[in-house]
Amino acid sequence: MSQAGAAVGAFRESRWFKLVWIGPIVVVGLAVIVLIANIVRSSPGGQSFLETYPGEATLPEWAPVGFPAWLQWQHAINVLFLVLIIRTGWLIRTATRPKNGFYTRNNTGLIRTKYPPKRISMNLWFHLSLDIVWVANGVLFYVLIFSTGQWTRIVPTDWDVFPNAVSAGLQYASLNWPTEDGWVNYNGLQLLSYFAVVFLAAPLAILTGFRMSPSWSKRFARFDKVYPVELARKIHFPTMIFFVAFVFVHVVLVFATGALRNLNHMYAGSDEVNWWGFGIFVVSILVVVAAWIAARPLVLRSLASLTGTVSR
Repeated sequence: MSQAGAAVGAFRESRWFKLVWIGPIVVVGLAVIVLIANIVRSSPGGQSFLETYPGEATLPEWAPVGFPAWLQWQHAINVLFLVLIIRTGWLIRTATRPKNGFYTRNNTGLIRTKYPPKRISMNLWFHLSLDIVWVANGVLFYVLIFSTGQWTRIVPTDWDVFPNAVSAGLQYASLNWPTEDGWVNYNGLQLLSYFAVVFLAAPLAILTGFRMSPSWSKRFARFDKVYPVELARKIHFPTMIFFVAFVFVHVVLVFATGALRNLNHMYAGSDEVNWWGFGIFVVSILVVVAAWIAARPLVLRSLASLTGTVSR
């Protein structure tokens, strides 16, 4: 067998081959959506609707403008956490037999309980460890957005956000996109999307992940009838898929609707069009790549051994 054939065979046997079928379905689905959106938009009713609801959501007069420094680094840190959490979650779901060994927590110190520690895979240990830090960072994020007024940018305050979200979605789908002014105000679809991520998907991921945790599943066995662990599993994975889809669409639109200005908003705290935000973005991506590479079995086992026993 040639090297190319061997490579193809290895790919077919890998866990990533399970994602191949998504590509053709997405391409066909997008083509159909674009066609329908243009038909609706060119109709008299569609044109009238766009004139009435241009897409921009209404914000309170006192809503803040721009992005403070803390929101910029929160965004960068969450990118790092989300990438690694999705990676470890996929490994947990697709690995038939853990290759990185197992972890058993030391039942001493601050985490001392009457329940014996349960042995878990190293992939699950890394996933749970990332979750803890991500949740702590999320609590800080909630405190900051509600203490600075930034919540007004991602929480609906007027009913017109819904028809404006439909309008923005129609404009995106027809590839004749709405005018972007994210420094001042998101459009309705952006606002609802960010609200769903921050206040629906993130808490849902935490609650279902907490219920699935090996350390807590037995302690909450009495809640099985109300909140069975099987239900948590059925919700947790689609929530991960939602995050993946959101990240993909978000990145595509950031680059397609004015990359330099959008990246300056998120990474440089400026509404100017220059390369500062892009440069910071590149550095943040390099950090993510470095963390991905560093998350090797040898490194993970060394870190895990600080709080427990690692076995093969």
